[in-house]
Amino acid sequence: MPRGFAEEAPPAAATVQDNMDVGLEYTLMVDGHVVDSTEGKDPFHYIQGHHQVIPGLERQLIGLHAGDSKNIVVKPEEGYGAADPSAIVEIPKAQLPKDATPAVGMMLSGTQPDGQSFHGKISEVKDNTVMLDFNHPLAGKTLNFKVKIATIVPAKAP
Repeated sequence: MPRGFAEEAPPAAATVQDNMDVGLEYTLMVDGHVVDSTEGKDPFHYIQGHHQVIPGLERQLIGLHAGDSKNIVVKPEEGYGAADPSAIVEIPKAQLPKDATPAVGMMLSGTQPDGQSFHGKISEVKDNTVMLDFNHPLAGKTLNFKVKIATIVPAKAP
C-alpha cells in the first residue's frame, strides 16, 4: 500500500435499529399451534422503532443482522397484554344478526352507535344470551416466534 493512504475498513453490516426497514420472515406459534407465518410468502416489512410490531418482539430484534435467525419468546405483558375480564360482556341473542346461529368460537363484527367497529368472539352460549369476548385473540398468550432477518435497509422518509 502506498505511503500516506489509510486502508479503508469494510462497511459495517446493517443491524436492526431505529429507522431501519426490516424484512422479517417468521413463524408464530401459540400453545403449540402455528397461528401466523410468512412461509411461502414475501417477508413482512416494518420500520424498527415505529411501534409497528409488538414491543417484546421489536425489542428482541435489535442488533440482529440480515441472515440472522432467532427464537423469541414474548410474554403477554410485552405482546397483546393480559386478557381483561371486563372485555367479556353478556348480550341478548336478539341483538345478534337474524341469520346467525350462535356457537362458541364464532366471530362477530359490527358497528357501535358511535361509528366504531368492533370484533368479538362468542365464548359462551346461554339460553337467551351469549358471552361476547372483545379481548384480542392473543391476549394473555405467550407468543413463540421463529424469526429470520431477510433484509435491513434505511427507511425512506415519509
